[in-house]
Amino acid sequence: MSRTRIAFFDVDGTLTNATSLFRFLRHYLAAQGHGEDTYLQRRRHIMELAARGVPREETNRAYFANFAGAEADRVAALGERWLAAELDQQGFFNAHVVGALHRHRKAGDRVVLVSGSFPACLDPIAAHLGADAVRCSNPRISEGRYTGELVGAAMIGAAKAEAVRQACAFYGIPAERCVSYGDHLSDLPMLEETGDGVLIGEDPALGAVRRAHWSHLPAQPAPPPLDLFPAVAATGRKAS
Repeated sequence: MSRTRIAFFDVDGTLTNATSLFRFLRHYLAAQGHGEDTYLQRRRHIMELAARGVPREETNRAYFANFAGAEADRVAALGERWLAAELDQQGFFNAHVVGALHRHRKAGDRVVLVSGSFPACLDPIAAHLGADAVRCSNPRISEGRYTGELVGAAMIGAAKAEAVRQACAFYGIPAERCVSYGDHLSDLPMLEETGDGVLIGEDPALGAVRRAHWSHLPAQPAPPPLDLFPAVAATGRKAS
């Protein structure tokens, strides 16, 4: 089957009904033996940065400081366990958007995930959904451990548009033939880069700049928090 189109999907809030970065951070901290208070404190720090107007690219970088010193292989393994737990509970994925992704696959389109999240979260999601490629934020790894820094730019805003251009060049498919899916104003550069766009949910800032030819899919409710005991039990340690 000839592939002449690419469908680009944001992940958090678009394919998913919750933010993979925070859902995984809670799971990861529990696996290190931390209690819920530690997660809430670290999440609050990032949210306070955002509330002060710190650009999303910088809050994304602040998030990855949580993994400084962590073994990359262990984080990847925890990512697999985390997604398995999400799938067991159900409700993590937006059925409307996943349905669109499956229609693209059936039509022979390539599917590329473009997200500010990172491989430990996104590789299991891509494998589960059958995506062809992932473009994302990439934590720096040195001697098998995360440094807490990023390699290059966070995959936010203009970086997403650049990722679209690079993918289109790699596959030899003009961007005007392609379509992108996003839920937040930071997805606008990606949405504007492709010929078609699909908005997810009701972000007022994104809705205010919506193009007439773009379509829309509804958001779905966020799933409840995961039961963290399986993650903690896997380490043989008890949460404090």
